[in-house]
Amino acid sequence: MDLLNTLVDKGLRREAPTRDEALAVLATSDDELLDVVAAAGKVRRHWFGRRVKLNYLVNLKSGLCPEDCSYCSQRLGSKADILKYTWLKPEEAAAAAGAGVAGGAKRVCLVASGRGPTDRDVERVSKTIAAIKEENGDVEVCACLGLLSEGQAERLRAAGADAYNHNLNTSEATYGDITTTHTYADRVETVQQAQAAGLSACSGLIAGMGESDEDLVDVVFSLRELDPDSVPVNFLIPFEGTPLAKEWNLTPQRCLRILAMVRFVCPDVEVRLAGGREVHLRSMQPLALHLANSIFLGDYLTSEGQAGRADLEMIADAGFEVEGAGERTLPAHRADAAAGGCGPCGGTSGTDGEGAGGACGSVPAADRARTDLVAVRRRGAGTELPPNA
Repeated sequence: MDLLNTLVDKGLRREAPTRDEALAVLATSDDELLDVVAAAGKVRRHWFGRRVKLNYLVNLKSGLCPEDCSYCSQRLGSKADILKYTWLKPEEAAAAAGAGVAGGAKRVCLVASGRGPTDRDVERVSKTIAAIKEENGDVEVCACLGLLSEGQAERLRAAGADAYNHNLNTSEATYGDITTTHTYADRVETVQQAQAAGLSACSGLIAGMGESDEDLVDVVFSLRELDPDSVPVNFLIPFEGTPLAKEWNLTPQRCLRILAMVRFVCPDVEVRLAGGREVHLRSMQPLALHLANSIFLGDYLTSEGQAGRADLEMIADAGFEVEGAGERTLPAHRADAAAGGCGPCGGTSGTDGEGAGGACGSVPAADRARTDLVAVRRRGAGTELPPNA
């Protein structure tokens, strides 16, 4: 396909596709799917080889969030039967993080529900970061605490945080349909605050909330412009008890096309296969490794993931290798640029943990909860049971 040859050439030059080209990737047929994966895989291997970075989530504070994000099982008014607990003690969080590191994780992501941290919360997290780094000095720590206030990013950086996550989730045009208690602009501002403080920015999206192809392309191009170092791609986990519980719009093929589009738009960025991969990609997860160079290991915030050992076996069986603690994740031109970045997604100008309906790979909405696919987390942080790392 001329389209795919063009996209590969642009990706190797760190050049953005046009919006029409990105839309065309999402519109490809199932007969063309392997060609799309192979083409995007060339771009992924050029910048990241066959390495897969492992990340591990620690849910520091679960449930009881005052925000109304429709996709989230921890939201205000959620009826989802998830674990609910207040802040873990630093030593508890460090123990949970240690399990992830022992399983091969290079980065630990510390997440807390809520609109944003108080200054006291920042102090709690700072102590947790110190406890984690005391036991595992080489591990990267990413904080995900919601909207930041002035000076908080700098305090987290001083405490030893390496990165900050705050997803855009969906397009600016549809953001108000998903969340009303804060704005898209609030999210952008928090990512920019993290970047200004010298933290590596992590921001991604959630696919499968009923958005259009145009919405998906919009948010990915917005991410390219924002220029985070890592872009997690989440696939909606439709928890029973949330407003989006009936949104079963994704197929494995649709997920792979979305990942390929993200790779073409952000060729030299860490693309992370995040929440919902087991639910929606299922047996086609190994193909996604040709597109994403990073995954979460084991369980997520409120849902169970694939067993950590199974993740490692999948990576090896697919011919990839786990990225070591001493290996650099990002290409040299991005790593050397540090906080300043090097232009959107590292190059020529171009314009977001849990698809769209329509003709492109959609399936009818389910009329019942898919308890066969969505399992609530009952182990690890906040419980007496060992984590699934």
